[in-house]
Amino acid sequence: MPILRRLAAVVLGSATLLTFTQALAQAPAAEPSPAPGPTLAQVLAEAAAADWRRPDPENTVYLDLDSGRVILELAPDFAPLHAANIRTLVRAGYFDGLVILRAQDNYVVQWGDPKADDPALARPLGNARTSLPGEFDRSAERLSFTRLTDGDVYAPEVGFSGGFPVGRDPTGQRAWLLHCYGALGVSRGNTADSGNGAGLYVVIGHAPRHLDRNITLAGRVLSGMEHLSVLPRGDGPLGFHSDPARHVPIRSLTLAAQLPVAEREPIEVLRTDTPTFQRLIEARRHRREPWFLDPVGRVEVCNIPIPVRRAEATAP
Repeated sequence: MPILRRLAAVVLGSATLLTFTQALAQAPAAEPSPAPGPTLAQVLAEAAAADWRRPDPENTVYLDLDSGRVILELAPDFAPLHAANIRTLVRAGYFDGLVILRAQDNYVVQWGDPKADDPALARPLGNARTSLPGEFDRSAERLSFTRLTDGDVYAPEVGFSGGFPVGRDPTGQRAWLLHCYGALGVSRGNTADSGNGAGLYVVIGHAPRHLDRNITLAGRVLSGMEHLSVLPRGDGPLGFHSDPARHVPIRSLTLAAQLPVAEREPIEVLRTDTPTFQRLIEARRHRREPWFLDPVGRVEVCNIPIPVRRAEATAP
């Protein structure tokens, strides 16, 4: 009898455990609690004036289309030769009246001279250089770098430098710009030195990070992406327009420095080397907005915005 009682107790215990396990499986999961801290909107609302910067007018380019203005910021710290050549071309009016000749869905839009491959018909480059060595990366020494600790597939380290998303190899001490949404790149042929800034593109789709360190990135879009992302897609290979009549005309490209101060766009960009930007990263890593049921807890470098705002006009 004692043996039978012990056996019954084991069976009863197993049944009780099974019932408890089933109850756990059927019970609704507890909602995860987001890490304490502010939302992105709260971070920006609490940002101090010193957390914002005015882009350098010499490196700020206005791309004017019939639909509106796109504001670009060049990155001379990463592509000094290409930034200088682009400034030379812009000052000479090289891009004025050219066209956006490619719009590939979930990838890029590209502009330049549709006759660039015909020396007899191509628009003259003037004082600009005809070819430049590829500026695919630079030394990471003495580079301001706000590191993202979540890891990355394409680079040993990623983070931000001077307002741009950046990859870094601490072993080889190299750093490079990343193909995030809005990145401004220099079109080229098969050789590394076949680009010069006369043909440019902007990423309008999911970040094509496989292009990192294969093409020179010369900057990024600060505002006006809505004028590029909605352009009619090209019907030819790689999104090029097969019919020139479908090319989107460019009114002009202008450096902010070419305009009087009163005519420049009064914009400010959130600095990426401040505690405020670190708080912004945390707000994107742990989504605390009421809509989120899962606060995520991780973030990818191209999913961290670098906010831009309109500022008070500069007093005369």
